[in-house]
Amino acid sequence: MPTLHWIGKEKVINHHLDVPFKVLEHSYGFDNGTQTSNETQSGNKIIHGDNLEALKALLPEYEGQIKCIYIDPPYNTGNEGWVYNDNVNDPKIKKWLGQVVGKESEDLSRHDKWLCMMYPRLKLLHKLLSEDGAIFISIDENEITSLRCFCNEIFGEANYISTITVVVKPEGRRYGFFAKTHEYILVFAKKASELFLNEIEIEGTKYSYFDKDGGFNLKGLRNRNVKSFNSNNRPNLRYPFYVNINNPDENGLFEVSVEPVDDWKEVFASTVDGLESVWRWGKDKAKNQKSDLVAYRGNDNEIRIFQKERKLTQTAKTTWDNKNFHSIRGTKEITDLLGKSIFDFPKPEMLIRQILTIGMDEEDIVLDSFAGSGTTAHAVLNLNKQDGGNRKFICIEMEDYAETITAERVKRVINGYGEDKKSVEGTGGSFDFYQLGQPLFDEVGNLNESVGLPKIRNYVWYTETKTSLKEEKLEDNVHFLGKHNDTSYYFYYESEAITTLDHSFLASIKTKAEQYVIYADICLLTKEFMVKHHIIFKKIPRDITRF
Repeated sequence: MPTLHWIGKEKVINHHLDVPFKVLEHSYGFDNGTQTSNETQSGNKIIHGDNLEALKALLPEYEGQIKCIYIDPPYNTGNEGWVYNDNVNDPKIKKWLGQVVGKESEDLSRHDKWLCMMYPRLKLLHKLLSEDGAIFISIDENEITSLRCFCNEIFGEANYISTITVVVKPEGRRYGFFAKTHEYILVFAKKASELFLNEIEIEGTKYSYFDKDGGFNLKGLRNRNVKSFNSNNRPNLRYPFYVNINNPDENGLFEVSVEPVDDWKEVFASTVDGLESVWRWGKDKAKNQKSDLVAYRGNDNEIRIFQKERKLTQTAKTTWDNKNFHSIRGTKEITDLLGKSIFDFPKPEMLIRQILTIGMDEEDIVLDSFAGSGTTAHAVLNLNKQDGGNRKFICIEMEDYAETITAERVKRVINGYGEDKKSVEGTGGSFDFYQLGQPLFDEVGNLNESVGLPKIRNYVWYTETKTSLKEEKLEDNVHFLGKHNDTSYYFYYESEAITTLDHSFLASIKTKAEQYVIYADICLLTKEFMVKHHIIFKKIPRDITRF
């Protein structure tokens, strides 16, 4: 298999192993409109902090448990104008590169820097993904080739599922020499043989591919024999319509004709976002359906064609509401929610909702480690309201707006928003907000007691069993962690005293098992005795695994 090489790769290929394990500190819970200091236990999390460290912090509870991952990482366009900085020369990234890659980073191109930034994050995401799960990654042509190549390396080439084309602007966005109309979603499975994708329902008919209509279109996820493009269905073969712009009706709409009319304006049917492009019908069919067509003047003063009777569903579409047309792309969603536009090109909630519909079931967890404005959480809440499911979200955002934008959006989705919170009904639901806390180990490798004994115990249990510790009242001594695969685990630790594994400690053990793993500061038992009684001693902190 071909592999991708870049400056700095050898420094970051195993960097995820060197990332310090930091604990998650609970800031507050938000439960159906009420903020509380208690954890909601909902399973929904918004985490503020570096996503590399946050992903590491999730491992004890979630390794191999995440069914669906969606990320919208920086596209590496070099654009420094976004609130979400899409330039890997961001000071935080430059500092990280300097620390990890060292002086070598001074010679990196922006593509090298992007690869160095993304690689260890993808390694940890791979660990978190379940055996039957899939990762969906939004990307454009700047890094699609590099991303596909190192995802082959991390996930395995056999686990590549698809590169989905996403039409973001049918009429094209100015970009270099050509009008850019689309981006991509790259899909990889953890284990392709275990992957199952759900179907989605579109206007009463089930398809195993996404809606073919409107902006943000997704091509099929299965092989289909399709007719080759011809003069009737090629989107770049447009023909004019004629619009009576001098005589709007009471709603501000204009008549449309497919034949020339004196003094009527010639308009090419680029349409508004979401409308099936009418020029794809073929001109003869358009003539027969001309009564369904109207036009209006958009906010950019451009005349657009609209099919007034069309039932609009799925994806990011334009819909009729009283006397105004509203684009429901991601930008307007955020503006409606927060009162202002924050991001230039946010993903529409419906796009993410479609991904989650096929990528997870009603009890599964989705992870988004580049959370941005919180669209993924929004989509989960809408899906749960739609079908009564209990999907959970984990969203990580490193920027300072994690509280004021990401979490605030989710609060408003839960409560309802718009005029008097009535324009859009609330979904209900709960989440917990966390900050990245202190590292579990200090600079010399000793346990950092300030993180608290429960977090230390959970970490030790995870390193031994790869499961999350469920603290229960058990009939054993207070140092008992639990029993797993017929092995009993004990973490004999006191902050103010040296602990000793001896016969008196063994006398306090009440749980019978085939094997015993006991952590303590020192051990006075003989090797022969421990072998005979199936006891394994592990010294604190030396023998605590760092992962």
